[in-house]
Amino acid sequence: MILEAAMLQIKQGLTAEFEASFRQASPLIASIEGYRGHELQHCLEDEHKYLLLVKWRALEDHTTGFRESAQYQEWKALLHRFYEPFPAVEHFTGVNLE
Repeated sequence: MILEAAMLQIKQGLTAEFEASFRQASPLIASIEGYRGHELQHCLEDEHKYLLLVKWRALEDHTTGFRESAQYQEWKALLHRFYEPFPAVEHFTGVNLE
């Protein structure tokens, strides 16, 4: 499993609108092959900051499957206007601690 992580900084005064748009966008990402789940966390210290975590079966499910899809174009139209600056997206894999 791959964990995608993005710290989202939302423009001043737009958090409620962002959350509404995110609710609308969520089914788009959930429809992609290899999608395993996602969550959006709101920062307690900074009301304009969110952490997006998305679980994918494989890296390519995100980088190719989602980003090259029609659903991603709708995702962008709904959400990208809220970010300032545009977020860096990183991918993580689990560490075997045994």
